[in-house]
Amino acid sequence: MDKSPDAFRTISEAAEELDLPQHVLRFWETRFNTIRPLKRGGGRRYYRPEDVMLLRGIRHLLYDQGFTIKGVQRILKDQGPRYVIAVGEGKGLDEILPLIEQAEAAGDEAELEEAEMLASPALDQESREKLSEVLRDLLECKRILERAREH
Repeated sequence: MDKSPDAFRTISEAAEELDLPQHVLRFWETRFNTIRPLKRGGGRRYYRPEDVMLLRGIRHLLYDQGFTIKGVQRILKDQGPRYVIAVGEGKGLDEILPLIEQAEAAGDEAELEEAEMLASPALDQESREKLSEVLRDLLECKRILERAREH
């Protein structure tokens, strides 16, 4: 019997679903502070559905798009986990950019806390905004190139 999409996953279930070895998931936890599975007695990990979606996005960026770990860390910091989840779900740039703009415009407490947690103290707000703008421009260039390749 398959689990509900809302059910928590053990590390073996998450690894199987993502077609990754368990040690890769443990390693990614050390590199991406946004991956925080619940840990129970004996250190047993339980991944929330959002954790699995985030892992899927990270996997896509690393394995399919060719980003480095540092590159994905930068994307997580600049665009946030929602962006990486959207990428992992196969959403196109046209669907992702409004999500980014919506999140930036909303500015609710949870998003602000998340952004503060992910933001580097070495960069001021203006620098982060410039980097986000450059990333959006690069993503738009990538979209244009992908469309050109299709024709």
